[in-house]
Amino acid sequence: MLRNRPAGRSGRIYLLLAPLAAFVTVWRLGSALAAPQPPAPKTAEQVFKNIQVMKGIPVDDFMGSMGIMCAALGFDCSDCHTGAGTVKVDWAADTPKKVRARKMVQMMTAINRDNFSGRQMVTCWSCHHGRDRPATTPTLEYMYGPASQEMDDVLTQMPGQPEASQIIDRYLQAIGGVERVAAVKSYAAHGTGVGFGGLGGGGRVEIFARFPDQRATFIDFPKNPERGRTLRTYDGHEGWLETPLTVLGKYPLTGGELDGARLDAQLSFPAQIKEALSNLRVSMPVTISDLPAPASQAASDISMTAFGQDRLVNVVQGTGPRGILATLYFDQESGLLLRVVRYGRSPIGRVPTQVDYGDYRDVNGVKMPFKLVFAWMDGRDAIQLSDIQTNVAIDAAKFAPPPEPAARH
Repeated sequence: MLRNRPAGRSGRIYLLLAPLAAFVTVWRLGSALAAPQPPAPKTAEQVFKNIQVMKGIPVDDFMGSMGIMCAALGFDCSDCHTGAGTVKVDWAADTPKKVRARKMVQMMTAINRDNFSGRQMVTCWSCHHGRDRPATTPTLEYMYGPASQEMDDVLTQMPGQPEASQIIDRYLQAIGGVERVAAVKSYAAHGTGVGFGGLGGGGRVEIFARFPDQRATFIDFPKNPERGRTLRTYDGHEGWLETPLTVLGKYPLTGGELDGARLDAQLSFPAQIKEALSNLRVSMPVTISDLPAPASQAASDISMTAFGQDRLVNVVQGTGPRGILATLYFDQESGLLLRVVRYGRSPIGRVPTQVDYGDYRDVNGVKMPFKLVFAWMDGRDAIQLSDIQTNVAIDAAKFAPPPEPAARH
C-alpha cells in the first residue's frame, strides 16, 4: 500500500521537474519581419519515449503535467519511474502506476468531455487532494472545523471592492511614484540563494532585466560545483531553461511556461502592469503567510521568510499572454506587492508558480524587493539580493539561449 505523505513533498521531485521553475525566464527581442522564424516546437512524444496518452502538447506543458500528478497524489519521481534519483533511471519503462495513470487521464478527459463540453472542470487534484487514494468519507473534524481557505483559480470582480487600477496606483505610489518607477529601464542584481531543502546552499545569483520584456536569471554554486547551474533566459521572443539533474537539461520553452516567462519579464517593470494584464478584477481580501519551510532550508543562512505571517491583502487578477492567469496580492497596510501566482496550462490541470516578495529597499528613489522566494511544483528557491543597480547597460548576450557549460576537470 502506498503511504500518504505530508504537505511540502512536491519539492522532492527536483530531479525531474526543475524545468517548471521558470521564475525569471528571458526572451529574445527582435523584429518579426527581419528575424528568421523559429523551428516548430517539439511535442512530448518527439522528445520522450513511450508517450501514449498526452501526445501533441509542448514539452514544458508535459513537464507541468508531471508536477500536477506528483502534487495531487503526494508522489515523487521514484514512485512511478524505475530508478528515478539514481544513475540507472529508466524513464520510459512501464510500471503499474504509469499504466494506471494513463487510464486515469483518459477517464478524466472523458468526464470533462461528456459533462462539461470539454472544459477542464475535473482534474487530478479534484479527487486526490494530496492522497494516493482519494478519500471517500468526510470527517467530523472537517464538518465542524474551519471553512476551506482554497481560492478559485479564476476570480471575479466582487461588489464593494475598489477598482483594480486604484490598488495598482497605490502600489506604484508606495514604491516611488509612477514617474520614478517608469524611468527604470533596466537593472542588474546580485545575491545568494538556496534551493528546496537546503540543496546547493550558498548559490550565487545574478538577475538581469531590460524594459519592456527581457529578463535572465543565473544561479551557480561555487562551493557545490556538483550541483551544476540554473539558467533562465527570455529575450522578448524566445525563452530557454537549463537546470541540473533533470531529464532534458536545457531546452526552449514553447508552451505555458513560455507565457509565464514573458509575464515574469513584463512584471519586472511594475509601471506596465496594466498593459501586461487585461481584464483586471478584484476579489475579496484574504490573509496570506509565508510558505512553510522544511527544517533543512529554514536553518540555512538564507531565510525563507519573505513577508511574515497573516498579512491582509487585496487580491487582483488579470489575464496575461495567451490567456495565462496571474493573481497579485497587495498588502493592505503598505500597498506593496507581496505575492504573484501565475497559472500555466497542462492537460490535467493548471500549473501554479508563485513568487513572494519582501525586504523592500530604496534603490535610487524606487523601492525594490531584495528578497524573493520562488515556488513551483517541484521545489523552491529563496534568493537574498545584496545589491541592485538600475538603468545600467546590459549585454544582449545575457538574454540569449544558455551557452554550453564549460568543461569540468
